Amino acid sequence: MNVSQTMETEEDLLTCLHIKLYHPQQSSKGLYGLLPLETKSRHPADEPLRLGRDGQVCTFALVDVRVSRKQLALLAYRSPQRPDTLFSVQNLSQRGRLSVNSSTLDYLERMDLPDKALIRFGEYEMLITRESGEAKGSFEVDFEVLAVPPSRETCTSVPSTTAVMETGGLMVTSYPGELRVGLLGPLETDETILYD
Repeated sequence: MNVSQTMETEEDLLTCLHIKLYHPQQSSKGLYGLLPLETKSRHPADEPLRLGRDGQVCTFALVDVRVSRKQLALLAYRSPQRPDTLFSVQNLSQRGRLSVNSSTLDYLERMDLPDKALIRFGEYEMLITRESGEAKGSFEVDFEVLAVPPSRETCTSVPSTTAVMETGGLMVTSYPGELRVGLLGPLETDETILYD
């Protein structure tokens, strides 16, 4: 095999991480001012991609004092079972949890990302979609801002619940009315109930 066959070329299709961001106050706070929005950025596959508040140590920074200096890292890897570049996410925040789909990660915990993942920390939601490519040495990152939370579009809203200790039941506090009826039963009784 000659050298020209093993080197990555500009024509190689790069794996791309499409990262769609949402924060409830994004329109008024300028949170994404340091991100390359709507522009693909090339990143070496052997270096972790860090996201946080500190632009000196993170690859990409958010302008928000509530975000940890180093919030999370996305790490590229390859597997003998699959030819694609895959990714894992690691929580770098000592003071906050990170959720990936329905799993929670504490400080320094890591998990593999599926091809489509919803990541949450603080009030942020990130929908990450992996688009496969052939190149091994680098990948691309494409940031986009969403007008609505991705959890609403992917139907992965997590209700907030408060435990009721006396009865052992749960009181659901944040489902919209339409969902509450389906989960907790009708709010009104039917007048045509038959009794034996």
